[in-house]
Amino acid sequence: MDISTILSPTGVIPALRSGAKKAVLEELAEKAAEVTGRDAGQIFSVLLDREKLGSTGVGGGVAIPHGKLGDLDRLYMVFARAQNPIEFDAVDEQPVDLFCMLVAPEEAGADHLKALARISRLLRNQGMCEKLRGAASADAIYALLTQDEAEQAA
Repeated sequence: MDISTILSPTGVIPALRSGAKKAVLEELAEKAAEVTGRDAGQIFSVLLDREKLGSTGVGGGVAIPHGKLGDLDRLYMVFARAQNPIEFDAVDEQPVDLFCMLVAPEEAGADHLKALARISRLLRNQGMCEKLRGAASADAIYALLTQDEAEQAA
């Protein structure tokens, strides 16, 4: 599962405006609506419903909010960085500053899980997280997230 197939450069938010968990989910949903052409309220509702099952804050300053929508044609990813870490009820009880949101079609069982696993592996790498935190722009963040694919293609 290549990140470049689910994330576009326009799907990167280099500086979240939001400072609280619910507002972050709303901002992620708004960006996801831009890249998917779907309703932001519907996306927000799916993300919020998933958070009610348990926080998607996986630790190390990282959260991976995700959910499924019935009318999507493929998986979509939005990546966002907060300038100041946000309380997100993460498993390690630490605030979160890196958010990788994934929305998938209802029927994307295996692909959804593969994408979650790929994202999780990428963001467990502390060196990668530090590079993402220090990146100067949305383009730089996108390049970091997709650099392995670019290197493999070369």
